[in-house]
Amino acid sequence: MSKIKPSKGAPYARILGVGGYRPTRVVPNEVILEKIDSSDEWIRSRSGISTRHWASPEETVAAMSVEASGKAIADAGINPEQIGAVIVSTVSHFKQTPAVATEIADRIGAGKPAAFDISAGCAGFGYGLTLAKGMIVEGSAEYVLVIGVERLSDLTDLEDRATAFLFGDGAGAVVVGPSDEPHIGPTVWGSEGDKSETIKQTVPWNEFHSGDTSTLPLNEQGEIKFPAITQEGQAVFRWAVFEMAKVAQQALDAAGISADDLDVFIPHQANMRIIDSMVKTLKLPEHVTVARDVETTGNTSAASIPLAMERLLATGKAKSGDTALIIGFGAGLVFAATVVTLP
Repeated sequence: MSKIKPSKGAPYARILGVGGYRPTRVVPNEVILEKIDSSDEWIRSRSGISTRHWASPEETVAAMSVEASGKAIADAGINPEQIGAVIVSTVSHFKQTPAVATEIADRIGAGKPAAFDISAGCAGFGYGLTLAKGMIVEGSAEYVLVIGVERLSDLTDLEDRATAFLFGDGAGAVVVGPSDEPHIGPTVWGSEGDKSETIKQTVPWNEFHSGDTSTLPLNEQGEIKFPAITQEGQAVFRWAVFEMAKVAQQALDAAGISADDLDVFIPHQANMRIIDSMVKTLKLPEHVTVARDVETTGNTSAASIPLAMERLLATGKAKSGDTALIIGFGAGLVFAATVVTLP
């Protein structure tokens, strides 16, 4: 018989507060068109994006996260010292170590919480939310701060017609805490590594370190390009539309509800056409509010779901207590979907 005492966590967990931060600079499609042969109409028809936010040098991954976290903590009605863990999902923090989560934890005054980063691309917020739920139920933390944050403008090739218009910057955060009732459903998550080449970084960092520049991409002036995110657009579109709708339905089934029971649908804000196609495939009723934050925020990867959630609540398009289906999907290829009660 084991001598280890059982964990004493909460019966369930829920999202208690949400906060977001968008950089002050708003970038219209006209700026993107300075580098690529395209049109505003083409960008809007292909992606639904009209503007995106790009961060200034001062709006670092840590700085944006601190702003979003402060709002989430205030919204949850707790003190920073009560945070027992900080989970940050990002692909655009360029220090291999230490994790940016440790800096954020210190700057928000959280004391000495567990703090770590995860790299799960556009599904990262869902991964972090699932980890937070497990911590709270297991008893290793009472409150967990989950942050999705990106500066994808640093990883955008403005000469790449397929991706130059897609990406934006920002941070979204939620506080997850204990609950007597289930407010975060089972997570349907996974990966399809055989498709990893469809979304990837153009050049690995070690090729810059090797000193051999023969394999490095060059810009129109013959200068070495910084690594960027590239993707096979049609392959990603087909996978997202057909496969992720199945995952979303599985999340509904796992939560024991149907589309008719939903109030809100918050998919990863990758592309308006993907969002609209998923709504159609899932046969969502007209009463379901659908997040379409991508139009003015662009694709912010791990930050997109919490940013969209925050905007829906701030504008009154969704309200506290609403039942929402969230699903993230992207590079890996990875995915995560669950049903939550909005804070």
